Amino acid sequence: MRALVIVGMLAVIALVFVVVAVVRDTQSNAGAAEGCPADWPRADVTLRDHKDVKIRVFNGTDRPGLASSVGDDFRNRDFQVEKEANEKKQIDEVAVLRYGPKGVGSAHLLRAYFLGNAELEYDAKRPDDVVDVVLGNEFQQLATTTEVNQSIGDLGAPVAPPGSCPMPVDN
Repeated sequence: MRALVIVGMLAVIALVFVVVAVVRDTQSNAGAAEGCPADWPRADVTLRDHKDVKIRVFNGTDRPGLASSVGDDFRNRDFQVEKEANEKKQIDEVAVLRYGPKGVGSAHLLRAYFLGNAELEYDAKRPDDVVDVVLGNEFQQLATTTEVNQSIGDLGAPVAPPGSCPMPVDN
């Protein structure tokens, strides 16, 4: 009889803990930009499909035609390549991705094509969803589909850059 009383009390205590945890849950509005300053931009952290990503490709090296060939490679992978041109100054890195709040998810996807080695340059005042891809001297080639998928897994989900909040998600 004593064992039943103890088990019953433990069950009641466990039930109280569960109810308190559910009532005090602070993650119920996660990702809804609650508590975000009104003047901060809302970053679109949705991981985009290739066909929905708009890019401009710039050659930041002394290799002629690099922007054009990489632009063609991105087109073959169903990206929307809007422009190919030369960058004014040379870039030493693998690549630099320049984007604004509407391009956060797109830049995250593109970063996987450089196996996470692309530098990110976020501009909070940039109004469009286009990502500038500036190829640097360390660039060799874009990752394969398998490498991209593994890199996306390694990079995790896109996050809002400092000074911005995630855009509310429609459920």
